[in-house]
Amino acid sequence: MSQIEGLINSKIHTIRGVQVMLDSNLAELYNVEIKVLNQAVKRNKERFPDHFMFQLSKGELQILRSQTVTSSTHGGRRYNPFVFTEQGVSMLSAVLKSKKAVEVSIKIITAFVEMRRFLINNAVVFEKFHQIDQKLLEHDENFNKLFDALEQKSLTPRQGIFFNGQVFDAFLFISKLIASAKSRIILVDNYVDEDTLQLFSCKNSKVSVKIYTRHLNPRLSLATDKFNQQHGSLEITRFEDSHDRFIIIDDEVYHIGASLKDLGKKWFAFSNLGLEPGVILSRLSD
Repeated sequence: MSQIEGLINSKIHTIRGVQVMLDSNLAELYNVEIKVLNQAVKRNKERFPDHFMFQLSKGELQILRSQTVTSSTHGGRRYNPFVFTEQGVSMLSAVLKSKKAVEVSIKIITAFVEMRRFLINNAVVFEKFHQIDQKLLEHDENFNKLFDALEQKSLTPRQGIFFNGQVFDAFLFISKLIASAKSRIILVDNYVDEDTLQLFSCKNSKVSVKIYTRHLNPRLSLATDKFNQQHGSLEITRFEDSHDRFIIIDDEVYHIGASLKDLGKKWFAFSNLGLEPGVILSRLSD
């Protein structure tokens, strides 16, 4: 490959799905001033329809600048540059009317043809690269979510076990679970008391809490009123049909092996059941 062929190949860009060259690069190759080139085009405007040449938008120019090593893509011009397709380059050689323009245009058109053939022959490979790139972007997003969760210490395990004496660890686990709620918390627990309500003080103020429990008494009702005065959005309903404990955080359903007031006093396990909340909520409504 000659020096000029290498230069031509480096100046071909893909914009709007087609291969094009900048007016400034063409003027350099034709050894004419860019003003002379654009004036020749302007005098023969009818020969350059939109699929022969078009003007870059501001966004396209910024993308092109980011892709090129040199900073001379736009220069000090007061308008965005024009670009020429293969057909536009062919027409330029006709309107410039110079031997140099004809010779260079032949080399440029040959480069366009070779690049198009290369793209066609390797279309499958490029599609594979595109798919890999998309997968990498998805993985990057997932990693970012994971790292954000780790930084915020809000990543909640899906299952686990606490042993007797791990009162603080169990309290910390439930507190993080409650604090992670964005819209609602629903607790089914037969042994709720005033201490249980303290756990919900770390919830977001916009999160509603509804508790279903078997034992209602004046002390719990008073504690509920006091809680709502400060934190709001907590409701307690009598419910006697459940033996186990469940807590719903937004759309996640957890099974809790111990009442929230007894966390860490004895062995208990927890697990994210992976169920739709409606499975439980429909029964609670009934």
